[in-house]
Parts: sequence; C-alpha cells; structure tokens
Amino acid sequence: MIINLDIPDVIRETLKTLENKGYLAYLVGGCVRDLILNKEPKDWDITTNANPEEIVQLFPKTVYENSFGTVTVINEGIEDIKLRNIEITPFRLEAKYSDNRHPDTVSFSQSIEDDLKRRDFTINALAYNLKGQLIDLFGGTSDLKDKLIKTVGVGDERFTEDALRMLRAIRLASQLGFTINTDTELSIRNNSKLLENISQERIRDEFVKIVMSPNPLIGLSLAHKLGVLDYFIPELERTIGILQGGDHIYDVWEHTLRALQHSADRDWTLEVRLAALFHDIGKPKTQKVSNKPGKWSFYGHEVVGERITNSILQRLKFPNKTKETVVNLVRNHMFFSDPDKITLSAVRRIIVNVGKEHIWDLMKVRACDRIGMGRPKEDPYRLRRYEAMIEEALSQPTSVAMLKIDGKKIIEVIRETPGPRIGYILHALLEGILEDPSLNNEEYLQNKAIELSKLTDLELKRLGQEGKSKKEEKEEEKIKNIRKRHRV
Repeated sequence: MIINLDIPDVIRETLKTLENKGYLAYLVGGCVRDLILNKEPKDWDITTNANPEEIVQLFPKTVYENSFGTVTVINEGIEDIKLRNIEITPFRLEAKYSDNRHPDTVSFSQSIEDDLKRRDFTINALAYNLKGQLIDLFGGTSDLKDKLIKTVGVGDERFTEDALRMLRAIRLASQLGFTINTDTELSIRNNSKLLENISQERIRDEFVKIVMSPNPLIGLSLAHKLGVLDYFIPELERTIGILQGGDHIYDVWEHTLRALQHSADRDWTLEVRLAALFHDIGKPKTQKVSNKPGKWSFYGHEVVGERITNSILQRLKFPNKTKETVVNLVRNHMFFSDPDKITLSAVRRIIVNVGKEHIWDLMKVRACDRIGMGRPKEDPYRLRRYEAMIEEALSQPTSVAMLKIDGKKIIEVIRETPGPRIGYILHALLEGILEDPSLNNEEYLQNKAIELSKLTDLELKRLGQEGKSKKEEKEEEKIKNIRKRHRV
C-alpha cells in the first residue's frame, strides 16, 4: 500500500542516511499508527536491517547500551525534545519469554516481516518507508478504521511473552477511545495473573499513561472488567458496591471514576488526577450505618485514605515528591464546610496544612469530588465563596510589615526609646508608600523617619491614625475586588 504521511525533516534525513548506505529503513510501531490517525507521535522509532555497529558508524552522536540492539541517535540543537533522541533498532527475532517480560534470546534479521510479527497489536505492527510504502501484514489499518485493538497472532502467546501488554491494550483503549477485540479481551482475562511477574515500575508507567489519557474512566473500568486491576491496585476493587446514600447517587467506585474523569476533562495535573482517584479510597474500611435511613457514615476516611494512598504510591514506586503531594491532597480533601460559618483563620490553617503551592490543587480535587457526585455545576456559590476566602487569606496584608524598615531600625536612626511614637511613625510611613509604592526603599524611609521624629506627639499621632485609616481602606478595596471576581 502506498500512502503519503507527513514526516519531520530530521526523521526523513535519518531514514535517508540509512538508505544511502544500502540498508532498508522503516518507521515502525506507534509513530506510524499516530501518523495515520493524524495525531502527533510522542516518539519516533526506526527499524532497519543494519546491525547496531553499522548504525553507530553512520551518525555523529549515538548511545548504544542495551542487549536488544537499540541505538539512540542524538540530534543536538533540535528544540523539539521528541525529535532529539531517535531510536533505531535492527529487525529482530525473539525466542521464548521465560519471565513473561524479556525474550531469552534476541537475534537480528534481514526481514521486516520477521520484525513485525513479534509486535504486540496489529495497529502497532505497521512499517513505513520514504517511498510511501506502508507494510501491513496483520490488518492494522483495517483495525484502525474500526477502532479495534487486537493482538498480532494468538493473544495468549503475545501476553505470555510480555504480560505488560495486557495493561498496554487497556492504555491504548483509554488513549485512543478504541475497543478491545473480543478474543483479545478473553486472552487478557485468562492471563491477567501473569502481571505478578512484572516490575512495579513498568506497571506504574502504564498506569500513569492510563490516568493521563483523555478517558481514564474507560481504562480503569476495563482494568476491572478484565480482571487486571486486582493485580496492581486491589484497594480500588474494594470500593465497588460501597453505597453512600445521602447526596451520593453512586457507589464509591463509580463516584471515584467520575471524579477522575472530570480531572482529565479539565486536563489537570497527574497529582490532581491521582488525588481525585484516591480521595475516597478509605471509605470501604470506615463505612458504618448512619442513624439516618439510607445513609452511611465514613468518619475519618480521609485519614485512613491517606495511609492507603501512601501505601499504593510507595508500592508502585512513585517519586517521593509526587507521593507526598497526592497523600497531602487526599488527607485534606474534607476541608470544606459552610463558608458562612468558617473563619478566615480556619482557612489559613488549611493553607498551612496543604501548602500555598497546592491549595488550588486542593480546590480542584474538591471540584472533581462534586462532579463525581453527579452535581451539574463545578463552581456553586459555596465553592466560589471558599475560593474568595482562600484568595483573601493568601493576599499580602496591607501592614507596616510591607515597609523596607522596621521599628528596631527606626529607634536606631532617630535615637529614641521604644514607645507609641515609633508606631505612629511606622503608620505615617505606610501611608506614604500606599500612595507611592516606589518610595518603599530603606534610604527614603530612614530620612522620612528622621523628619517625622521632629513632630510633636499630637502631630505624629494624627499622621499615624491617618495611616491606619488608609491601610483599612486599601484592605477593604482589595477584599471587595476579590469577592467581585468570585461573584460572592
């Protein structure tokens, strides 16, 4: 089949370099699939009948440090990071996978057909060269058209070779919005136990891709349906069927998935998505019958959820920074209360607990929680009111602390003993910089303090009180603007 795919110049030149030396060279795998789907490839893979040593000789800078023959070509000076490192791998034959992860032996081939038949799914078993020739031995283009994920050959064999392919099938379904072929689904169910042989790091990487996909709800629903979820996050399985009652129309499982999906719909960060997924993970262990008919209580579920979330992320070997952020968000997600009753000092305590850098992430988790309950609006009045209070608490107070000079320095400059006059001078100085912030420098303030020190107590007190009044006006104006922005 001859088709025209849009290839970046640096990729075209890389293929041409191999072909000019008489080698066969093809783009292969996911990048070909994405090009056909009019998506931008996340990485670029090339396969060739040149061996690793021959590949290395053709390019100025390469890295070759593996047993699979893959040579990474380094293109320095290219801004697009996806084009900076290009992997070139010889056509390969593989034999037996004793550990369900890696082939026992790898040998190089002169046949592109040998290379394609070892690949996981038909939509990834596609090769394309500079002549516009698309090699499709297993009906990958037809499956792309039908939005179908199907293994190359017998599913049981592909998953026995590399059990992670089961998670990869689910990940592709959530990324592309595709359906998994019935026979492939059956093979995943029959082989899901093999995931026990896969490292937590590899499982984590596929899990993150599912969570960061456009449709994580689909991915995790499939993971449950096909018996895969129990092998890497069994704690989520335990939320299925945990009814909540009251304002909740879904059980904890469906509520959680809907909360996660909202975070994906808003394109929020990994940390927010994970917190949305795990925020109610402690509910199965804390469920108790409420004194209200048809309702259950989950007292302390955020504390239990904090411990469970920490255990999950530690088991999956997430970086400490990610783990700490997500655990913190889960622990504090129950902050919300009646904004007409909560005090600004309570809001400040929440900010201290979760950290200034994560307080708005916490609000995002709360929005996910609300949408996960089936509520139609993300920003009701109560949530907007709380956001306004957070912004008030975060805003820098208009006070003498803003001055580039303090009372101790004024005492030293004007050579007076501590007393009310020092406070009057500070507030008088504050009034001046509220009018003209450019005056807030130490030299000016020292000279102004000396000038003010020559006034009588009565004159100085009057100026100080005027400064206080000015400060209160500025504070009121600032708060008024904040509340107007949040429509409260």
